[in-house]
Amino acid sequence: MLQWAVIIFAIGAIGGLVLASSVLRGKLAPWALSLLHAALGATGLVLTAIVVFGAGETAPQHAGLALLLLVIAALGGFFLASFHLRGRPGPKPVVLIHAGVAVIGFLLLAGGAFRLF
Repeated sequence: MLQWAVIIFAIGAIGGLVLASSVLRGKLAPWALSLLHAALGATGLVLTAIVVFGAGETAPQHAGLALLLLVIAALGGFFLASFHLRGRPGPKPVVLIHAGVAVIGFLLLAGGAFRLF
């Protein structure tokens, strides 16, 4: 199940790159893409939480830390969405922190899901 979460997060990350490039240029990101990015992230979080909190398969060593980081990234995403709702691009430093935390969480999750460490 974690492997599916990694795949879903990876697809969401592609959308996140497009969103970040818009915001970093000072433009509003496409709303539909923002919603898809959020839906994919939420799906990945739910799948990860199911494994971490023990529904069947044993969670890899770093899956709990990955989940924590991805939840923090999601909170940053909610903060950025609040700017989007007000018709303004989010703060660029928050976009970079959101992306950085999400990438670290993703790498920890992927490493555990595919038994790389």
